Amino acid sequence: MSSLIPQGATTAVLKPSEPMPEEAITVQGPNFDERPTLETLLGSYERIGFQANSLGKAINIVNKMRRWRLSDEPIPADETEELSNPEVRARTRCNIFLGYTSNLISSGLREVILHLVKHKHVACIVTTAGGIEEDFIKCLGKTYLADFSLDGADLRRRGMNRIGNLVVPNDNYCLFEDWLTPILNNMLAEQNSTGQVWTPSAFVHRLGKEINNEESVYYWAYKNNIPVFCPALTDGSIGDMIYFHSFKALNELARTSMKAGMIVLGGGVCKHQIANAMLIRNGADYSVFINTGQEFDGSDSGARPDEAVSWGKIRVGSESVKVFADATLVFPLLVAATFAQDVSMP
Repeated sequence: MSSLIPQGATTAVLKPSEPMPEEAITVQGPNFDERPTLETLLGSYERIGFQANSLGKAINIVNKMRRWRLSDEPIPADETEELSNPEVRARTRCNIFLGYTSNLISSGLREVILHLVKHKHVACIVTTAGGIEEDFIKCLGKTYLADFSLDGADLRRRGMNRIGNLVVPNDNYCLFEDWLTPILNNMLAEQNSTGQVWTPSAFVHRLGKEINNEESVYYWAYKNNIPVFCPALTDGSIGDMIYFHSFKALNELARTSMKAGMIVLGGGVCKHQIANAMLIRNGADYSVFINTGQEFDGSDSGARPDEAVSWGKIRVGSESVKVFADATLVFPLLVAATFAQDVSMP
């Protein structure tokens, strides 16, 4: 029978393989017969393939961000006296820049982000206006699980606002206005009397103080003096001025970081502003992007890390990965395998 198979087809289908290099890693999934722990399950992601492999790589990169100390590096001949001190080198860590879009604060990822800020795992936050207000709104009223297919006209009639498969009662936004208006009045009075300049970062810092609620991400940012950059907080010429004031501060934080790592959930403003700030230092040293954006339309949201390397936003030769996934699925797993390992068990 084999003699009837055309020789060209045999050559094409049964082409001999080149030998695999010794360091090649085989594909292998978790062994559930051994009832893996969460730690061993997440460790197995590196060998599953596809986006599981990307998540495994992201876990490794984030743990390298967390472990790095300046004392790991050789002391250059022209080092300053301060940075030559062994104690200073041992406590100088990688600054982690965390970015996320507003919908993630609307979701249950808010509590994951809160953990990172509460325990000082990040050096700064970059987000959008919704990423600010939705946190405070949740302190004043609840957000509820719903369905993607709910009728918009019916929700409008009932005074409900849908965010994906979440629903926020319109009353929550009324409560937010009632809470915020007197604070804005006081801030305006302070500005008129003292000349206080309310940059977006100073504005969010003040609101974090005013909310005085441990369920708020920005309360903990206020308590731990973690700056929050929100370039899209305002509009118009006044907004432009305070935006650029804030943007300089973000650039300076990037420039003065001995090592800088990016963890960006989603795209748009938060992704672009953090990556852009890294230009000032010739790129980030570690980069993890988690979003579902595609690059076919040339968008910054969908761009892979290699595109950022071409711009100098990610350092040549550094470790980077993009996980093509919904952040609500994978970010809790990433944090469980990295930052949450610091939590001591009772």
